[in-house]
Amino acid sequence: MKTKSMWVRCLVTLAAASALVTTVPTSAAPASAASPTTTLKVALVAPSAVNDLAFTQSMVSALESLKTSYNLKISISDNEYVVSDAANLIRQYAASGYNLVIAHGSQYGSTLQALAPKFPKVSFAWGTAGSTFNEPNIYAYQADSNEGGYVQGYMAGMLSKSHVIGVIGPINVGDAQLYVDGFKAGVLAQDPKATVHVSFTGSFSDVSLMASAAKAYVADGADVLTGSSQSVVGAIGIAKADKVAWFGTQWTQASLAPSEVVSSQVYNWVPVLENIFTGIRAGKLGGSTYTITLANNGEKIVFNPTYPLPANVKAEANKLIAKITAGTLSVAK
Repeated sequence: MKTKSMWVRCLVTLAAASALVTTVPTSAAPASAASPTTTLKVALVAPSAVNDLAFTQSMVSALESLKTSYNLKISISDNEYVVSDAANLIRQYAASGYNLVIAHGSQYGSTLQALAPKFPKVSFAWGTAGSTFNEPNIYAYQADSNEGGYVQGYMAGMLSKSHVIGVIGPINVGDAQLYVDGFKAGVLAQDPKATVHVSFTGSFSDVSLMASAAKAYVADGADVLTGSSQSVVGAIGIAKADKVAWFGTQWTQASLAPSEVVSSQVYNWVPVLENIFTGIRAGKLGGSTYTITLANNGEKIVFNPTYPLPANVKAEANKLIAKITAGTLSVAK
């Protein structure tokens, strides 16, 4: 992988028209689709490392888990945070006979919008976003990350003794924005008088900016932190050094700070991928958007067993999860 230049920070403006948004069903794909006789060639272009403990790893893990059952040939290009470089790779995969090219990042949207009409027999997918740009060969996927954010924010409100909490996002768009909003809402629902600091670094990949924001919040008295994107390793390092509670999202982050990570909202893209693979094999190359939620098991709160979480806090979290899953509690977007 060649050395990259600075991260491109401007995200694509989503097209106003989008395809029907579909909540991912909890049922498995048909057996006939799970035992294909032909190989499905799938390429993944992602902005960070395959083991980032965040956004990219969540998709890599889902793909690898389906490799045998869906007879997949998988190619992965990671650390493609320079959009122009990623665009070249996406084009190369599309021109090389791949059935599906997954551009795993909202910054890749304009690239797919431009390339999809030029490769009408290739399926493309991207997220987290809700728009297919009305292209028949683009799938889109998104995460209602505000749901898990709310649950973890409520827990944060119960755990905080200083009543000061820091929330750090990368760029205020997509699932990152939803998670931040949901977390803040959860904190304030439990503790209306809490001070919730929120900031966005402007980068998905700059670890130092995450660390700097976390340091500032701890200096201001924050005893609970959270954040989103692959750059959270910087903030988690601060949480570990200062023994401040941390809540993760996108992937489980307990291994980075076993004594500080309380829980993580983990993404499970398997239901989304199953729907896409089944659609492609049936001749549907795109045109649909899928959403993962707590209710359809696309999102799950994973508690860190090594964190000394009080029983009443965990019990309250499970009650909230049950209410959101049942539809009796709606978390605003």
